Amino acid sequence: MSRKMLVIGEARDGALRNVTFEAIAAATKVSDGGEIVGVLCGSENLEEMGQEMVYYGADRVVTVQNNKLTTYTSDGFGQAVMAVIEEEKPEGIIMGHTAIGKDLTPKLASKLETGLISDAVDIEETGENMVFTRPIYSGKAFEKKIITDGLMFATIRPNNIKALNRDDSRSGSVSAKEVDIADLRTIIQDIIRKTSDGVDLSEANIIVAGGRGVKSAEGFKPLEELADVLGAALGASRGACDAEYCDYSLQIGQTGKVVTPDLYIACGISGAIQHLAGMSNSKVIVAINKDPEANIFNVADYGIVGDLFDVVPKLTEQIKEIKVNS
Repeated sequence: MSRKMLVIGEARDGALRNVTFEAIAAATKVSDGGEIVGVLCGSENLEEMGQEMVYYGADRVVTVQNNKLTTYTSDGFGQAVMAVIEEEKPEGIIMGHTAIGKDLTPKLASKLETGLISDAVDIEETGENMVFTRPIYSGKAFEKKIITDGLMFATIRPNNIKALNRDDSRSGSVSAKEVDIADLRTIIQDIIRKTSDGVDLSEANIIVAGGRGVKSAEGFKPLEELADVLGAALGASRGACDAEYCDYSLQIGQTGKVVTPDLYIACGISGAIQHLAGMSNSKVIVAINKDPEANIFNVADYGIVGDLFDVVPKLTEQIKEIKVNS
C-alpha cells in the first residue's frame, strides 16, 4: 500500500545534515511508491536546501521561513511543522534521531495523539507490514516494531540507513508556506558552541577516540593528527572527559553520543560497558591498548597491544605514505 510520507529536514550552519538524506531514503522504503514530501523550517537558504532534498529523492518540498525560526525552539518549529502536517495529511513522518529530532518528534506525536518509533537502525518489509528495528538495553539487544494502525511516525539513527544517490536531474517543486509563529515561550538570545571543529561526530564515517590512556590534553595531539589524515572525527570516553583531557562535546557512550561509523579506532580506551553502549555497533572496530586483557578487545575486530604513543604516530605515517603513493 503506497503512503504519502513527510520528511522533516534538519540543517546545521546553513547546510543540510546527512541524516536528512538518510531519512528520505527511509521514507522512500516505507512509502511503497507513495509521494515523499520534505519540510524545512528556518530563516534563510531554504529554497536551495529544498532543491537539494529533491536531488536526494524528495518529490517536492514545503518550506516555512520566519525570523522566529532562525534558531531551533520546540515551540517555533513545532508550530511550523504541525501547520504543514495538517495541510499535507501524510500517512507517515520520518526524521533523524538527532538532538533536535529527539526533542521535536515526541511533542509532535503527543499533539497528533499517535505513537512514535524512535532510534530505528533498519527498516524492512515483511508481507504487508514495515518492520522497524531499534536497539534496546544500551545496544545489547534489538527489538522489532510494527505499526498496525494510524500514522507511521519514526526517527532513524544517523549513519545506519544509506542515503539514495544524488541525482541533479530530478525535478520537484519547492514551495513556501506562511505560518504565523506566535506565543513562543522560549527565545534564544545567543548560542555558545562547544563542539569540536571538523567532521560532525554523530555522522562521521570514521572516528578516532581516546580514553584515559591518553594521559593528558596534550596526549590527544597524536589522535588529532591521525584523525586529520583519515578525514575522521575525534571522540573520547567519559573517563577522558572527566579527567578534563577534552571537552564533553566529544564524549561517546551511554551518557554521551551514540555513534555507528564505518571505522572506529579506540586508543587507550579500556572498554567500560557505558562506553561500549555508544560505539559497539560500529561496523569495524580497531582497539589500541597496552593491556591485553582490556575489555575493548572483546568487541574489537582488530586489536593492537601496545603503547598508543608508539602505535598511533606510526599508523599516521603509514597512512600518509599510502596516500602519497596512491
